[in-house]
Amino acid sequence: WMEEFHVDAIRVDAVASMLYRDYSREDGQWIPNRHGGRENLEAIAFLQRVNREIYARAPGAMTVAEESTAWPGVSSPVHDGGLGFGFKWNMGWMNDTLSYMSEAHEHRSWHHDKLTFGLLYAFSENFILPLSHDEVVHGKGSILGRMPGDWWQRRANLRAYYGFMWGHPGKKLLVMGQEFGQTHEWDHAATIDWAAAGSPDHDGIRRLVRDLNTVYRETPALHARDSEAGGFEWVDGGANEASVLSWIRHGREGDDPVLVIVNFSRFERTDWRFGAPCDGFWEEIVNTDAAPYGGTGRGNVGGVATSGGGEHGKPFGLTATLPPLSAIYLRHRPGR
Repeated sequence: WMEEFHVDAIRVDAVASMLYRDYSREDGQWIPNRHGGRENLEAIAFLQRVNREIYARAPGAMTVAEESTAWPGVSSPVHDGGLGFGFKWNMGWMNDTLSYMSEAHEHRSWHHDKLTFGLLYAFSENFILPLSHDEVVHGKGSILGRMPGDWWQRRANLRAYYGFMWGHPGKKLLVMGQEFGQTHEWDHAATIDWAAAGSPDHDGIRRLVRDLNTVYRETPALHARDSEAGGFEWVDGGANEASVLSWIRHGREGDDPVLVIVNFSRFERTDWRFGAPCDGFWEEIVNTDAAPYGGTGRGNVGGVATSGGGEHGKPFGLTATLPPLSAIYLRHRPGR
């Protein structure tokens, strides 16, 4: 597939069903391995060989595991005892965050931990954040269809969710049609809704995804240290009553840090104080509430400068406006 057809990647489905001899089996329906355990040693060896062969013979290609348990080292090298996959789908992040986003706005403060829990294990594997085909079939509806509120709020929620996702550690995956907010379920036997894609309401979502990809590619702090704890730093993960989260993404030495702020409430937050690790000007490089995306156009008029004392244990502070149902990125610009 990779040498002859130039496929970029292989994603292996249901890896957990291969790793455990007792997967979906009752007592008496499975035979232990030669050590008396439940691990399928032959399947482990096979997956390790697949990954060794692919990474040795197809430079630039990658393998991805859909593995739904806490099996250690799914994306660790074989020579370190891992399975050797390049990446693992983060199923926990997907389930938790989609559950949170489907909550009514007034109930979200009680479910804030669904947004923060994933950071407890985010650096244990090389994760992909998957909004996959599995989440838009069998009566689940589209991703946009999970969002609460009226038509404007549903689209604003989706834009804010994408802003949260692109700013969160982990690589990004959308199923086809979600890049413009398709309203109905994905159907493998039919085309996606290209007619809706060209409408102003959906084109705003498409513009946002395009711009998020551009900023992501051009901003090392958002991707260079995805699998390292040092690439992420909380500012305030506990503002559950306001449904606001904020954190800092760090790149390598010399890369400008980025402050990500998400407001999952229906209310604009003005004069909201945040801690900042660096003094000076912080340029607003993403605002999911911008008018070209279908938002209200409220924001921070290009950025904000640090002022006053420190906040949240950081040496400096800044005051920002948070539009309703929005995510904003502020990038530190030395000398501005």
